[in-house]
Amino acid sequence: MTLSIRNQLPGTVTEVHPGDVMATVNVRLAGGQTLTAAITLEAVEQLGLTPGDPVRALVKSTEVSLATSRTEGLSIRNQLPGTVTRLVLGEAMATVKVTVDGGELTAAITKDAAGDLGLFVGSDVVALIKSTEVALATAKQT
Repeated sequence: MTLSIRNQLPGTVTEVHPGDVMATVNVRLAGGQTLTAAITLEAVEQLGLTPGDPVRALVKSTEVSLATSRTEGLSIRNQLPGTVTRLVLGEAMATVKVTVDGGELTAAITKDAAGDLGLFVGSDVVALIKSTEVALATAKQT
């Protein structure tokens, strides 16, 4: 299967916390960071997720926000520090490629936001991703 989702980070499930309808799944990324995904309990069961399972964390580029430093007081669980390695400015939007430990992320943000943040190739940034915007994929046959 080929997907249009650019952000596909490999990792390993470290914890599964089931609730009544939703579950949070912690994934240790290849670079050592922990990423949290909030997915349905049904998805956890269908994927057969357990600690130690290899997965790919999938995030649409439009769901990646950027900050110039770690941010306190947010409900956003995932904050991955990185460096801007590519910046393409369009008329209204910008795509920003960010290298993080163990992989790359692409963020699609407005051109104005890129300007307000003062982004340039080499900028230190933090990629912000809500746990509800992280999907998980596995090669398991269930």
